[in-house]
Amino acid sequence: MIAPRSLGSRAVFLTLVAVAAALTVLPLVWMLATSLAPPGAAGRGALPLVGVAPTLEHYRTLFTRLDAARAALNSTLVASSVTALSLLLNSLAGYAFARLRFRGRDALFRLLLAGMIIPGQVAMLPLFLLLKAMGLVNTYAGVVVPGMASVFGIVLVRQYVLSIPEALLDAARVDGAGEWRIYWSIVRPLCTPLLATLAVFSFLGAWNDFLWPLIILSDAELYTLPVALANLLGEHVQDAELMMAGAVVTVVPVIVVFLALQRYYIAGILRGGLKG
Repeated sequence: MIAPRSLGSRAVFLTLVAVAAALTVLPLVWMLATSLAPPGAAGRGALPLVGVAPTLEHYRTLFTRLDAARAALNSTLVASSVTALSLLLNSLAGYAFARLRFRGRDALFRLLLAGMIIPGQVAMLPLFLLLKAMGLVNTYAGVVVPGMASVFGIVLVRQYVLSIPEALLDAARVDGAGEWRIYWSIVRPLCTPLLATLAVFSFLGAWNDFLWPLIILSDAELYTLPVALANLLGEHVQDAELMMAGAVVTVVPVIVVFLALQRYYIAGILRGGLKG
């Protein structure tokens, strides 16, 4: 039998969790409700859908007159490219730092760790000048290249690979497998939960990135969704319902990606964070 004190503590805990969940979900519900409300409903101070019929007018405006579909497609292309390349390069680098022996490995890894303390904004100017010299300004390559690998991803994979028994890799080497075969056939499948976690981080970061695409892209036809919506804010600052529709269009894809990879994401957090 559960003690009364335990029941009381559990009830308090569940109540706090429910309140925290409600506070998290409420802004999303409000955003969705506002996006479906008629023009001007948000400015009346009442709940957006109280006493009025929902409408898809603002979504039609986004995808017809304001061409949000093109911006969403641009964001999908950029985020998918960044995610795929970062998974490949981060996992290869993490495996190399964990299991390959080469001169200067530890010193190079410490240098990478030191780079984590440098704010990303500090490196934007030299990075922009470098990409300009390479002719990548105002191109998708200029947006994708800085996100192809990250210190965080390399460290995350390295710590996970260190938990893989060395005897398993040595047995593969004895059987004649090269390092690429070992990585692709043994290490990569074992790292699936962690790579799913990294995929979520990479996709969300690339999809929601605003500052770097704003700096590197000058052609409106190449704008990603956050940049396109920022320009929309300047033109339609009084149209709260239209802005909320744009926010819903931005948020829904990342929610779908998270829900699709949720099982692997949680497993990767629990296993990758506790090992190594």
